[in-house]
Amino acid sequence: MAKRDYYDVLGVSKDASEDEIKKAYRKIAIKYHPDRNPGNKEAEEKFKEAAEAYDVLHDPQKRQQYDQFGFNGPGGAGFSGFNGGGMNMDDIFSMFGDIFGGRAGFGGFGGQRRQQQYRGSDLRLKVRLSLVDVANGVTKKFKVRKDVVCSHCHGSGAESGSAAETCPTCHGSGVVTHTTQSFFGMMQTQGVCPTCEGEGKIIKNKCHKCGGSGVEKGEEVVEIKIPAGVAEGMVVNVPGKGNAGRHNGINGDIQVFIEEEPNDTFVRDGNNLIYNLLLDFPTAALGGEVEIPTIDGTKLKVKIENGTQPGKTLRLRGKGLPAVQGYGHGVGDLVVNISVYVPKTLDRDEKEALTKFKHSDNFKGDLSTKQSIFQRFKNYFN
Repeated sequence: MAKRDYYDVLGVSKDASEDEIKKAYRKIAIKYHPDRNPGNKEAEEKFKEAAEAYDVLHDPQKRQQYDQFGFNGPGGAGFSGFNGGGMNMDDIFSMFGDIFGGRAGFGGFGGQRRQQQYRGSDLRLKVRLSLVDVANGVTKKFKVRKDVVCSHCHGSGAESGSAAETCPTCHGSGVVTHTTQSFFGMMQTQGVCPTCEGEGKIIKNKCHKCGGSGVEKGEEVVEIKIPAGVAEGMVVNVPGKGNAGRHNGINGDIQVFIEEEPNDTFVRDGNNLIYNLLLDFPTAALGGEVEIPTIDGTKLKVKIENGTQPGKTLRLRGKGLPAVQGYGHGVGDLVVNISVYVPKTLDRDEKEALTKFKHSDNFKGDLSTKQSIFQRFKNYFN
């Protein structure tokens, strides 16, 4: 990305005061701070760009040289800034954390730089649910093999009777300071201590059971609550039930992948349920009352109008599946698709009775009826 004028980056004039520069930088840095834009590379670049501009413009000597020479220093030495100095995000936090009202260290906004804390890895599970489970929500129990806190050292990583010692390299801070020579003089940067990996402590007498990690292989029975309304392919995250973190760190999560079992009675269509009702011919012609099953196990009595045609649909509001939180609202419907059963075999009396009606106008389907049936199907599936 091509460098932009530092005054343009911060949105200030060339005669801006130090206080105006500080306020402008703080506004931009808060907007594009990585804690507010996780995984957003564009925001990270804008954050770095603003920090580089502030590094120069808030320092009277650097600002004077920039105003005189721009990005090129005397004798073509070049203007180093952050990009030239090879600084990273931790460097920015350590040098300019006070702009947020505190030292924005590993913890992000306004907090004090804290020692490194390990996080355990996540686990993945698959669970197959019936449609009834989906409708009502369900709690499942799993015996999970995972990293658990070491039973001998209780997560410290140190052998019984001994304790972790302060890191001799960083003296317990978890960070080390590097001083480098730049175009504008000596520059100090901070990074994670390579000896203790940011913990601030080292273990000399390591636990014989876990080898100093503070975790061991074990099993745990985990109860997982699956909310109503989940669907195939969704993932339910269970925080804090994954692998234990080293040295009493943060537990990982369990990610539960949802699979659905087919149902013999209903077909799922989003939050709606589809039920195929097969009517006998007399009920379709004369009308009547039928019972429709529901997902909760009860049955509903539904009135069938006389002359009901195959392909007609009935919609029972609120008798479908609930929407899972965050993916919609309310409860779906139960859609009843009506078909009419035509018997394959008839006895003599039945044949004679139907033959009498064969040439009756009321028993002759016309084109408009056929088109009406087709249109109902088309409207539903569209």
